Amino acid sequence: MRGPPPHLLFKSAGTLVIAAAIAGYAGHAPPAPQAAQPSEDLVCDPDNGGLTLPPGFCALVVADGISGVRHMVVAPNGDIFVARRRTRGDSTAPVGVLALRDSDGDGRAEVQANFADRAGTGIALHGGYLYFGPNDGIVRFPLPEGSLEPSGPAEVVVSGLPAVRSHRAKSLAIDGGDLYVNIGAPSNTCQEEDRTAGSPGIDPCPQLATRGGIWKFDANTLGQTQTDGERFATGLRNVVALTLHPTSKALYGVQHGRDQLHQNWPELFSEEDQAEKPAEELVRIRKDDDYGWPYCYYDSELESLVLAPEYGGDGKKVGRCRDKGQPMLDFPAHWAPNAILFYTGDQFPEEYKGGAFIAFHGSWNRAPLPQAGYKVVYVPFDGAWPKGDYETFADGFAGEIMSPRDADYRPGGLAQGPDGSLYISSDKGGRIWRVLYKG
Repeated sequence: MRGPPPHLLFKSAGTLVIAAAIAGYAGHAPPAPQAAQPSEDLVCDPDNGGLTLPPGFCALVVADGISGVRHMVVAPNGDIFVARRRTRGDSTAPVGVLALRDSDGDGRAEVQANFADRAGTGIALHGGYLYFGPNDGIVRFPLPEGSLEPSGPAEVVVSGLPAVRSHRAKSLAIDGGDLYVNIGAPSNTCQEEDRTAGSPGIDPCPQLATRGGIWKFDANTLGQTQTDGERFATGLRNVVALTLHPTSKALYGVQHGRDQLHQNWPELFSEEDQAEKPAEELVRIRKDDDYGWPYCYYDSELESLVLAPEYGGDGKKVGRCRDKGQPMLDFPAHWAPNAILFYTGDQFPEEYKGGAFIAFHGSWNRAPLPQAGYKVVYVPFDGAWPKGDYETFADGFAGEIMSPRDADYRPGGLAQGPDGSLYISSDKGGRIWRVLYKG
């Protein structure tokens, strides 16, 4: 340990009780349930909370109207801990960590507790602590088993991480003493003038020194800064969807691809090219590997990384991209992958075990084609590698209009419950679903 943290970023925990439904618990949280309510005793919503699911699956709404919900983790007793940040146009919404508890066994959260006062995305339970990733660092709260609230104030694990401009979300994954953190790139393609037509890329890109990759820190050491960690992998524009494989402990992520091929280079790319390129990439993230950003992007049609136009590419030239890390699987452009989860439960049919669920937040820039994404897909795996293509698992989030402004919901977080249920969160509309298999 490096001694006490240099500063505390968060307020002490405080309990918020929901209206008369739990009036008897005013002033304190109810006792923790001994175990999560078994899925066979739960009743799904008649309309699955608006979702379309495969045959045999159904869903119920666990919580609703809780703005800005991002990544989640579910404790062994079924309590849900959710990272929150404000959505665009909602400058007064609560942020920090939201804890949810089903106190009467109906599958719906009647009790809330809020703690922390900074916006964030990443969240994990590890070694008696709740780890939380605000935009500029990682903190942890001591969390006794079965408790809805921390037993003490935040401890700063890492502070001072870059958080200016875009792609500030600090998603995280923990394995033993290793803490992996996404530090997204602050630009589209590291141009001299960002998102400006014809502006060349800076070569070498100076942003890669502190952003555009995954950094590894010691999960058990306080008071670290970025220089105390190591750049584990580089060339990754923004990996909000980040996780560890449950058996191999290999690191996996799905990165957000670049934008504006036609807008910035109309002589090389049509509007349709821009709508369909580049692919979103599922990658196995290996130590010291370079996955190509900003110099390269993945073209699904050519099935190859190709050189970006900012660095002399013409839409076909491979060049220096030949030696960069290749994706394991690709997805349509601009779907915005925001969470990935390997399923290890016993509730779902056997064919789901070991595969990955991926939540796509949905596109804003596929014009003139319709916007797309706004769904959760399933990728079957054979050991450490995908087998076959992805399939849509949960759909219907957006409602009638697929656009960031008009969609009803935009999936962004995934978690697995102790009974094998799948939880899905949406920051737009502030809803959490619990997906069950009833056969």
